[in-house]
Amino acid sequence: MTNSKSVVSATWLFEHLEAPQVAIVDCRFSLADPQFGRQQYHKSHIPGAFYLDLNQDLSSPVAQHGGRHPLPDPEKLAHKLSQMGITPQTLVVAYDDSRFAFAARLWWLLRYLGHTQVAVLNGGFKGWLASGYPVTDTIPESEPGNFVPQEHADQVVDITAVKARKDLPNVILVDSRESDRYLGEREPIDPIAGHIPGAVNYPWQEVSDAQGYLRSLSEQQQRWEKLQEEKAKEIIVYCGSGVTACVNLLSLELAGIDTGKLYAGSWSDWCSYQLAEGKLGE
Repeated sequence: MTNSKSVVSATWLFEHLEAPQVAIVDCRFSLADPQFGRQQYHKSHIPGAFYLDLNQDLSSPVAQHGGRHPLPDPEKLAHKLSQMGITPQTLVVAYDDSRFAFAARLWWLLRYLGHTQVAVLNGGFKGWLASGYPVTDTIPESEPGNFVPQEHADQVVDITAVKARKDLPNVILVDSRESDRYLGEREPIDPIAGHIPGAVNYPWQEVSDAQGYLRSLSEQQQRWEKLQEEKAKEIIVYCGSGVTACVNLLSLELAGIDTGKLYAGSWSDWCSYQLAEGKLGE
């Protein structure tokens, strides 16, 4: 499962640790303990890896609307990426230990900002350790780079676009959360349970196995066969806050489908408008 330009294996990365045109980014994070990922990074990480925090680096501050993880300011993120020595020629390899939940967010963000040279590490940090490859607690020094963001606004939609397009015959709305949250049987985070009317459910965890390895390309293709049959011209993907939806967008990419777009605010943004309008569901 490493024959996609969006995925690299632990073996490949180990063989390219010293490559000047490869930058490694540790994206480990815990929604339950926001300091956990950074603490784990300081204990041990892949040699040469920098750290980017979901809340501090890969998101903007929360507001009334926009969801729990609004997209980061492009210039601020670009500055941080430049400090890592990233240039237009750099291959960025992102990893986490959460089945791509956070690495895929960086993968999508870089593509959204016009940088297609980006991949996720198959198996994540656990797979790296299982392969017996080295780790370190040494923090790499900043290097001058030149990351120039070029936003692809057509890859993201807001609530206005979702409402206007979700019921069109050639548009499919995909909810990436676990099925019990989609069905409204459980809602541990947001104030309203359920899903956006008309959405179909493709839980993001199905993209990988329990060990954190991506399922095969043929499995990724089979997963989206029904949507392919419906000849959707636009697939709008959301989750709770626009983070794990990126795992489904990675899956779509692996399956050869380039019509996926992110509803960045996702269910948490949708809920914020329901509450503002005095509704408990729609």
